[in-house]
Amino acid sequence: MSSETRPPVGLTVAAGLGLLFLHLPILLIFLYAFTTEERTYQFPPPGLTTKWFAVAWAREDIWPPLYLSLKVAAISTALALVLGTLAAAAMSRARFFGREQLSLLILLPIALPGIITGMSLRSAFDVMGMPFSTWTIVLGHATFCIVIVFNNAVARFRRLSGSIVEASADLGANGFQTFWHVILPNLASALLAGGMLAFALSFDEVIVTTFTAGQQSTLPIWMLNELVRPRQRPVTNVVAIVVFATTFVPILLAYYLTRGGDDTAGAGK
Repeated sequence: MSSETRPPVGLTVAAGLGLLFLHLPILLIFLYAFTTEERTYQFPPPGLTTKWFAVAWAREDIWPPLYLSLKVAAISTALALVLGTLAAAAMSRARFFGREQLSLLILLPIALPGIITGMSLRSAFDVMGMPFSTWTIVLGHATFCIVIVFNNAVARFRRLSGSIVEASADLGANGFQTFWHVILPNLASALLAGGMLAFALSFDEVIVTTFTAGQQSTLPIWMLNELVRPRQRPVTNVVAIVVFATTFVPILLAYYLTRGGDDTAGAGK
């Protein structure tokens, strides 16, 4: 007889309803990307078609926001990998007064509401006389991307034994050689997971981008404007599928890279 016990029927039903509540809206977006009706959300759809994918491909106003979103996400992730890893190394390997308080300050941007972060950044850019550009968006996204990488790197640093660094030094390796040949290979999967998750979160960020983009438009901002002033709603749903795939795949890979240990795949955002 199996030692496993089945959960109560009520608990199973409640879990199923919870999953349905979470994912049914996403399934509806997928469904209405194929509807033949252009402006209304009639259910069930009057018919199904794939023509909106071709229409979306031909829409020239979609491509600049897509390129900008990819560019911002890539640069923000690169900055986060460098700064987040360095911060994690300092917080996990060094002992100094105020270390815990400093760690809290590093984690604070991801705990704050996005509107607070966006307003703060906009005020700071105004004070510095910094015009809105791709870099203002990157700086805004980097505030939470760094935290994502920091979380993953700190978790992996805590699992590393300090003896491997000492052994590397005993064998004559300098600091850079120790980092490149010993520490970095042990951090690789955690950094890859953190980088993919940071990329996904940056790609679909809306609130902070609204305050830091000026007149520029990333893909999520384009989608928001299309919903306010709809022209072809199924096209927006097609773009939503693209955003979903671009964010879901990295998050899924980050989960599989970190599920076997104590790493955290960006808790909090």
